[in-house]
Formats: sequence, structure tokens, C-alpha cells
Amino acid sequence: MRFTTLAGLASLAVSAAAELTPITIRGNAFFAGNDRFYIRGVDYQPSGASDPKDPLADPAICGRDIPALKDLGANAIRVYIVDSAGDHDKCMKMLDDAGIYLILDVNTPHQSISRDNPALSYNEVYLQHVFATMDVFSKYPNVMAYFAGNEVVNNETNTAAATYVKATVRDMKAYQKARKLRAVPVGYSAADVAQNRQLIAEYMNSGPDDERVDFHAFNDYSWCGSASSFQISGYDQKVKNYTGYGIPTFLSEFGCNINPPRTFDEIESIYHPNMTGVFSGGLVYEFTQEPNNYGLVEVSTDLKTIKKRVDYTNLKAMYEKVPNPSGNGGATTTTGKPSTCPSKVPGVWEADCTLPQTPQKAQVYLSNGAGKALGIEGPTNQWSGPAQPSSGQSGTSPTSTSGSSSTPNAAVMALPSTNFLAIITFASISFAGFLGGATAFL
Repeated sequence: MRFTTLAGLASLAVSAAAELTPITIRGNAFFAGNDRFYIRGVDYQPSGASDPKDPLADPAICGRDIPALKDLGANAIRVYIVDSAGDHDKCMKMLDDAGIYLILDVNTPHQSISRDNPALSYNEVYLQHVFATMDVFSKYPNVMAYFAGNEVVNNETNTAAATYVKATVRDMKAYQKARKLRAVPVGYSAADVAQNRQLIAEYMNSGPDDERVDFHAFNDYSWCGSASSFQISGYDQKVKNYTGYGIPTFLSEFGCNINPPRTFDEIESIYHPNMTGVFSGGLVYEFTQEPNNYGLVEVSTDLKTIKKRVDYTNLKAMYEKVPNPSGNGGATTTTGKPSTCPSKVPGVWEADCTLPQTPQKAQVYLSNGAGKALGIEGPTNQWSGPAQPSSGQSGTSPTSTSGSSSTPNAAVMALPSTNFLAIITFASISFAGFLGGATAFL
């Protein structure tokens, strides 16, 4: 079956559709009103890392895709890049009418924390972009959550970068409060790196409430095909590790493609009471077919239609087969205690428990606002050299930018076996480090 742009727009046209209930957090779970909310979603970035564009600023694109997302049974999408200078009203309304929430990464290839030089990239140009993006999207009731970073820490050599991601989380929460924006939950999407997966989870959840993430997520490709299981994949250990964590956690990417077609057997565990007391669902990687072969649908060459792949059919069948647990699914609805901040260990864990102060030039945004959203083509925060150049007022370009052009590979992931083909496949995931170390995109 093919979905066309015009058919998609027509099928979503309603005369008076009620807005979705904003998602809130109680204890370690998400709620829509008084009902527990489980993420049954898809990672969504048509064109992928090779040609990143904002799909929510183009009604032709979102009108083509949203009917298929609704038909799939998705209630949430994650979008990695948006152009904050664009007009998102039509696409956000179509998502709302379809019952779909948005989980939004606030970074772009030119505006994010650099793995290589995180202290230098944490500056007023970066925070102006982040805050202005929040100004744009906070008005939409179906914006469920923000990611302050994606796999910025992707091995044991760049853990110091977590300090500046967490500072960004603190600043985003402070900006929402100061500007009286809707309190959209702020979190982090981590790489599933065996050496520090637990350390970064504890780190992001440590400290006072105004510094802690509201939720934590991680990208996980450990369940590979029907031969895997709750135990073989290590899901059982992840449930154990996050028990008592106190805030929601979920899989921000999942869906190993080593043995195609994917049958998504892990759905039966993700929405089973064995996991739902700790986890709140997850997002399948990814909606459109890209060179890495994870797509649920194929886009026609003229970009006007999409065709379902067998993975789409299989995922839809699993979503229909596996209901959410009744009641609250074993969630803990009381306020959880923060984790203990991990001690620094040279060469293993080097994030600071004491966060840097908000850059002086960015502090004015809390009282005066961030100003106009400048979008993907706005000034970059990726300065080169040992010292921060003078950037003038908000919206002016830095005098120097870096020029690295290599694309970061996927994070190292825990595998059930040492299958060399699996390692090659995992390394091809475009977005599994897409905005973690953005100097590589300039």
C-alpha cells in the first residue's frame, strides 16, 4: 500500500480535533492525565544523516508520512534535527490529530556540544540556539520531551563531555522556569557503552533537581532476531540496573537488523510487566529506508509516496499483538531519590560533579529571552582555537569555525556474541552518534 501526500493530508483533516494531553512525569513513569503512557514510537528523520532536513517544516513530507505512522500504531516519534526558524504549525497539528507525540533533539550538526572540545562548544551561541528552539516548540501540547544530547559520550575517552551536556540540561530547565514556558521534560539519549552505561545513567540523575535529567534513555541494539531473548539480550540485567532509578527510562533506539527481516520479538518483553515497572517503552530505528537498511518504509524517487516494507508489517503486527499492561504496569509513582554522582577515575570516568556556570553572555537570555530562532543555518557554536572569539550580540556569527568533515560512527554496543558482521552492521547506524560530537559535521 502506498500513502500519497494529498491522501495523507485529507485523511488527517478534521473539523475540530482536541489537543493531546501534555505528558507529565510521576516517579519513574510518564503519564497522559491519569493514564500511564508507554512510548510506542519510531525514530523519524527522512533523508537520514546524509542530507539532514527538518521533516516537520514541510507539510508535504509530514502529510505523506503521518498516516502511515498512525496506521503503524505509533504514538510518538523522535526527530533528531529541526530547523527552529521554520514553520511547524501544520505538521505539529497533523501529528496531534493523529495522536502522536514528539520527542525532540534540540541540537543540529552545527549547534551542539562537541566531544573533542566540549568546554569551548558550551557557549552563548549554543544556548541561544537551544533556548530559541524551546521557545518555538513549547507551545505545542504534543511535544513530549527534549533530548539535550545524543551519544555525546560514545566511549571511555570522552566522558568529560557529559559535564557540559548536564550543564545544558540545567540551563534548559532554568530557561523554562524563568521564561514561564511549559515544563517539557528534559533528558539525555545515551550510547549503550559497556564501560560507562551505568556511570552516565547515575551521573545524569545525580545532584539537585534543577540539575538532574527528568528522564534517561539509551540506544540499544542488543536483541538480535528470534534467537535472542530477555536474558540473551541482557534486557534482564538492564531492568536490574535501573530498578530504583527513580525517573523514567526508555529505549531511544532499538531494532537490530543483523538477521532481516526484523520480527521485533523484543516488543513482547518491552511491554511486559517484567520490564514496565522500570521501562516506559521505546522507539524503533527508523521510519524511512536509508543506506544503513533500517527503514520501515521506502520513499519514492519523487518523494511523493511511500511503500511499506516487511519490517513495517512485522512491527505493526507486534504492536497489535502486545497490549500495554493494565494499571500502572508496576511503576513507582512516588518521587525518586537522586543517584550518587560517580567519582572521577582518570581514563575511565572524567565528568565533574560540579557543573560549570552558565556562560555569562547567555545568562541574559533567562531574563530577556533568547530572541529570534535562527535555525539550522544560524551561527555555529563550534569555534576553533584555544580561546572563544568575540561573537557580539545574539545572532551574529563567530569569527572562526572548525572544518572537520568526518561523520561519527555508531557508539560501541553490547552484543550477545562476537559476530564480526554484527559489528559492521552496528557501525553503519547513521544517527546513533548523529549529534554527539558535532564538529564532525561542519
